[in-house]
This record gives sequence, C-alpha cells and structure tokens, in this order.
Amino acid sequence: MEPKWQRIRFMPATPLGADGARVTGCEAHIALSRRAATEGMVLLKNENETLPLKHGTRVAVFGKAQADYVKGGGGSGDTTVAYVRSLAQGLRIKQGEGKIEVFEPLERFYAENVSAQFAAGATPGKTREPILSDELVKQARAFTDTAILTICRFSGEDYDRTGQPHDGDYFLSFEEEHMVKKVLAAFPRVAVVLNTGGMMDTLWFRDNPAVGAALLAWQGGMEGGLAAADILVGDVCPSGHLTDTFASSFAAYPSSANFAESRLYVEYQEDVFVGYRYFETIPGAAASVCYPFGYGLSYTTFALSDVRGGMNGAGEIALSATVTNTGLCAGKYVLQAYVNPPKGRIAKPATALVGFAKTRLLEPNESETLTVSFAPYAFATYDDEGAVRKSAYVLEKGAYGFRVGENVRETVNVDYRYELDDDAILEQLSPKCAPTLLHRRMLADGSYREIACAPETPREDWRKLEGIPDEGQYPLENPDQIPGCAWIPPIKPQLIEVAEGDLTLDEFMSLLSDEDMARLLGGQPNRGVANTFGFGNLPTYGVPNVMTADGPAGLRIKPECGVTTTAFPCATLLACTWNTEIVREIGAAGAREVHENGIGVWLTPAINIHRTPLCGRNFEYYSEDPLVAGEMAAAMVEGIQSEGVGASLKHFACNNKETNRKDCDSRLSERALREIYLKGFELCVKKAQPLTVMSSYNLVNGLWASQNRELLTDILRGEWGFKGMVTTDWYTHAPQYTEIAAGNDVKMGCGDPAHVLQMMREGRLKREDVVVSVRRLLEMILKLA
Repeated sequence: MEPKWQRIRFMPATPLGADGARVTGCEAHIALSRRAATEGMVLLKNENETLPLKHGTRVAVFGKAQADYVKGGGGSGDTTVAYVRSLAQGLRIKQGEGKIEVFEPLERFYAENVSAQFAAGATPGKTREPILSDELVKQARAFTDTAILTICRFSGEDYDRTGQPHDGDYFLSFEEEHMVKKVLAAFPRVAVVLNTGGMMDTLWFRDNPAVGAALLAWQGGMEGGLAAADILVGDVCPSGHLTDTFASSFAAYPSSANFAESRLYVEYQEDVFVGYRYFETIPGAAASVCYPFGYGLSYTTFALSDVRGGMNGAGEIALSATVTNTGLCAGKYVLQAYVNPPKGRIAKPATALVGFAKTRLLEPNESETLTVSFAPYAFATYDDEGAVRKSAYVLEKGAYGFRVGENVRETVNVDYRYELDDDAILEQLSPKCAPTLLHRRMLADGSYREIACAPETPREDWRKLEGIPDEGQYPLENPDQIPGCAWIPPIKPQLIEVAEGDLTLDEFMSLLSDEDMARLLGGQPNRGVANTFGFGNLPTYGVPNVMTADGPAGLRIKPECGVTTTAFPCATLLACTWNTEIVREIGAAGAREVHENGIGVWLTPAINIHRTPLCGRNFEYYSEDPLVAGEMAAAMVEGIQSEGVGASLKHFACNNKETNRKDCDSRLSERALREIYLKGFELCVKKAQPLTVMSSYNLVNGLWASQNRELLTDILRGEWGFKGMVTTDWYTHAPQYTEIAAGNDVKMGCGDPAHVLQMMREGRLKREDVVVSVRRLLEMILKLA
C-alpha cells in the first residue's frame, strides 16, 4: 500500500534514475534534445555546395545571434537550465575537433558586445545588432572567403509580433540590413543561420545569388547552437521539413488583412483556406510562395519507386513507396501524402495532407518501403450550409486522387483513385458554435461570399445559451443539504481507499459537502518547486494537491529553487522533424522530470494553428496544418502519459493571437472551426486521450471558450468521446459558475468557492453539474496514482 500512497500524493519526489541518480536535466535527456534539434532544423537553400563546410574550412561568423542564442520562447514555454549552448560555442567545439577554424577576433567582438548588453539589462533575443566596422570585415575577409550570417528572434506569451519593414522582428532591422550588405559585398561564400521560433521574411536571401545556403535552425533548446553546428559541418545530414508555408511577404497571407484589425475580434474570413490550402488553391497565390509547405533540403538525394495505392483490410486507403538513398551520405526522407479532391458543390482546397512517414537513417544505396494509411474520413468535408447534407461530414461524388513526395509541390501521382458514384454521408452531426458576426467567407477562386449567421445573443442573455430557465432558478434536489450543513462522519474516508478498491468513488463523493466540492473546483496553492498551482487539495479526505507545471519545451519550475531541467526544442522545430517517435521520446523524457519533481500534470502540448506568422506564441504550436498538429500532439501525450503523468492539451480553441487574448472574439464559420481549428484536437483526443484539456482565453463566435457548452460538452465529450477533465487557462474572465455549467471542471489558477456556493443557493448552478465536475477531477487524480 505504501508505494500507491506515495504516488497518489506525489510525495516525496524521489530520483527516478538508476542507482538513485536524478533524471532531471540528465545527460541522456540533453542528448535527446540535441538529437531532436538536428532532426527538425530545415535546410532552405544550398547552392554550389556551400554546406556542409568542408573539413578544415576557415569561417568568419557575423551577427550577435552567434552569442545571443535563443533556446525557446517566453512565458509558459520557458525553462530554467544549467546552460545554453550558443552557435559560437557549438562552432568552437567543432574547431576543437579539428573540423573548422573560426575567426576569433570577430567571435570575441560579438561575445563582448552581447555580454555588455546583458549586463545592462537586455534579455536573450532582445539585444541589438552592433555596428560592424569596415576594418573588422576586412580582417575577416583576409582570414577566409567563407562567412556565416546569424539572425535571431524572440517572441513570447501575451503579445504578438510585428510585421513592419525594418522592425527587427518579421523583417530585418536597419542594423541587420547594414551587416548583411557588408558581408555579402565582401565574401563569395555565405551561409545564413536563422535562430527563430516563428516565420520571418526569407525573400532577402532566397533569390540572392550572393547567399549560398540558409539553415532554419528554429529555437533548438539548450543544445541548439551545437545542433546547428552539427549540421553546418556535416556531422548530421539535415532532414527537417517545413510545417508552414513561407511566403514572399506578410501581406501575402490572407490572415494579414484582419489579424490586427481590432483588439476585440478577429474575422477568419479566409475560412478553410489557411496556409498551403490557400497558396495551392487560390488563383495567383502560388507565385507568392518562397518555400512551400513540407519543403526541406538534404545533403544527399533520394528516389521513389514502386509507388502504390489501394484499400487495406481495415477499410483504410494505404499508399506506399520505396525510398532509396541515391546520394553519398546517410540521410532520412520524409514521405508526405496528399489528396486532390474532385470539384463539387462545396468549395474545397485543391489539396490536403492526409498522412506522412519518415525513414530510418538510410546509408547510400539503402532502401526502405514506407506506407501511409488513413480512413476516408481524413479528407471529408464538413457541410455547414447544406450543399450536400447540412451539419454532416461528407464526401462528394467523383474521383479522389493521391500524390506522395517530399513537399506539397514536389510529388508523384499514385496510380490509385478513391471513386464515389454518389455523395457519401460519413457522419451526421448537429450545428455547433455557429458564427453570429462573421460577415463573409472565402471561396476556392479567391472571391468572398456573405455567410448566413445565427442571431446574435447579447452577452447578458448567456443563461439561455446554457439552458438555464428564464427565472434563473434550479430547485435544489435536497433543500436540507445546503452548504455548511452536510453531514460528515467523524472518521472521514480517504481517497486512497478508492484507489485500493476499499471504497467506490460514488461512496466517497456522497460524503463530500457542497463546500468541499466548490473548493475542489478551483486551482490550489503551489507547493514544492511548482509555480503554476495544483488540483485537488482536500487533506481531510486524503485528496492530494496535485501540482501542475508549464511546458511544452521542458519542465518549467521556480527559478529560485535552483533546480535546472532539460530545455527541449520548440514545438515548431519538433513538428519539422516529421518524426512522431522522437516527439514521443521527448514526451516521456519530460514527463520523467515532471514526475521526479513531485508534479502530476504537465501543461502541454499546445496545438493551436499557425493562422498567421505574427502570433507571438507560434513557437509553442506545431503547424499551419491540423493533421501535423494532431499527430505530433498525440505522440507527445502518449509519451507523457506512459510515465504516469497527465498531459494537458491546450488551448481549446482558436487561440491564434496573443494581444488581448482574454477578450478577443475569434469569429469563424463552423466548417473552418471543425476542419482546421478543432481537427488537431479531435485527432489527439481520439488517439491519445489526454487526461486534461485546457480551454482557451478567447471567445469563439461570441462566447468565451471556457463557458461554451457546445464546444466543451457537445463536441469534445459528446462527439469525440473525451473522458478526462477540462480546466480553464489561468484567470479567465468568464464567471466560474457559467464555466462549470458548460463542462469546464476546474478554474485555474484559483476558483471562487464562495461565489460557486452562492450560485448553487440561488439555483443558477445545478448541483449535479458540480458533482460531475468533481467526479472528473477525482477520476483524473486516481489515474495518476
């Protein structure tokens, strides 16, 4: 009984490594972080064999980013680590191995400048590019003909990025432009390294013949600088591929028209045409793409053969291809599968990703056969207007073609078509979360059509949306059992008795007073190294205070505790690996650190869609594509929960901007909601069943997500079969009793028990809703035990 007791209380936090060693921040986890970083960095350009740097190459490294390395984004995605390996340090290690020689005066210039800025109060990623003297450039050119240009970017929670020329964010700053101009004029061989958590302008080097190579190194965690050096010198062959479309300008993204139109709302007028679904469909849009979705270069070459398709025994479509390494070095290949639907009555994107797979490390002339399988539901259309069948997932009649290849544009046709003689209804649903104020939606030709909206319900009439009677009263089932008067036995039962099977959960809960339950439905104070509060904490009944911890780039705990953890690469980089197995490994490794420090729920993964390049929190999210987001999230959840730790899938839903996120209304069609912004959540819930889901701050079509019953109960639980607990994001603006009524079980970081009790007394909150939420909380805790 003792081990179970310790686990259910998450006390004490004991080392989980062999022979009593701690796993938190251990060498194995740091090595995993570095390995993942190398696999997700994307080689965007490589002409004239600029990379990898040949053995013994002398190199001059320009840019403060070589010393000011950004390991990850700010806010919940930050971590406290023992060290961060910068690019300069990574290249120094390669110099020590005799592989390259770095021009030290230049390295010293940037190191001293960045150190001085840090001493003056600057933070990583927020230093200014120093003025580069002509003399230093001249000395560097005398040393070598090869230069590396480094650029870094930082973004974080609660604010969005800027997209103005010379802003030093999406675009280069004046100082960076000055540096780039000098270096390109002096050096015949130049490679660019981008250390960023989100998209930025790439036009300045894509078509510039003076730039030979460009590596998108993302934010690679604590070993990111060394991981980038691994690729630059050829110790690792790059195999990362983009999970976003990089356009020639910010204005080329359809979301740019209204991303910052208002602090109070955003109209998703592009509808389902997000990312490559827009650029590969809308006439003329393809020309504005710098690097297409799925793109990524390698140091080796690959060939596809024996490309096949058909139905398998499970009723799924199976596409396969044999991949052969035809180059001179070992490498990995990502096989991406796309569907091309027939035109019909419903406007559809010209193509959509339906699956992917990645090879093992293939030696030259080695081959591997990959198979991608998926159900027809994977490319079904949600009909929210009744063109085929209203409120149903449908497949219109016709032939559905398939392609496989290395990105959305470089593909080969599969000699198989999924053909339908008649329209097919795959799933009949009912309207949910219908828009009330969305004015129009985009069609496949780039034009817009007015959209029929549901009548707007004034926010003061929210009770009608929650099913509360006009008089605002619910009769108490037992008028004698009012808060403060519930009978409590002299010897209180303990939750451990439920865990051990000596007491049923129903029997245990029948003894809880309304006051007990109201207290359980709010976040609880921190203890130990935690700093994001906990769940439970009813000591008289043995309900533990289960601590939470931020993610997703590693365990984030109080810096003043002196505990350093592993900083893994940002989520976007992990998605660019196209390798769910390595994401699963990171989930398990991070969960072991979480568990070892006495914490029960890791607040990750976050899977909101990259609707726009300027969302300040894109580094925490995976992709513009919901399938990629859902598959990566499912792998992360599986890894986390394999270690007995709960995952928290967030932010549900449509949290696609940070500025004024707590009061901004995301206005979108039900089809866009289901096909783009909920699809990743749906996939993850059905595949991995996270123990918790975190609702988002924002409103969705006029209602705060945290109080939206159609979203939290009807869709999440009713349609998808979610079995876990829902929490709010921290300090949402909706009243707690409306959240409980909607199916949002726990309010974080703390609730308002007195107000909940008052609403129960007044009949505005059903006691049975409170009981259901408490049950979900206790069931979640018992699953952790």
